[in-house]
Amino acid sequence: MPKMTDRERLADLEARQRKMVEEVEKTRHALRGKYAAIVPELGVETLTEREFRDILTHTIRVGGAASIAALKALPESTDHHKPPAKRVPATSMA
Repeated sequence: MPKMTDRERLADLEARQRKMVEEVEKTRHALRGKYAAIVPELGVETLTEREFRDILTHTIRVGGAASIAALKALPESTDHHKPPAKRVPATSMA
């Protein structure tokens, strides 16, 4: 096999790089899908959408182990099974 020129080698490397990026995205999407499939098994209805998003965002930011340690250190909630209060918009008395 003849030796590749620098241009051919660069083109080959770029093609492999594109393929690797596609593979990373495909794998990331599959992993996120597996995690999303866990959500229906959890009682997330006790959280607002904002609370749910904030919890996940902060957990990802600081890392799972640190988040678990911090949450386990908290006292048990006495109303953890109670659904959130119905939020009614404030009305003007004017």
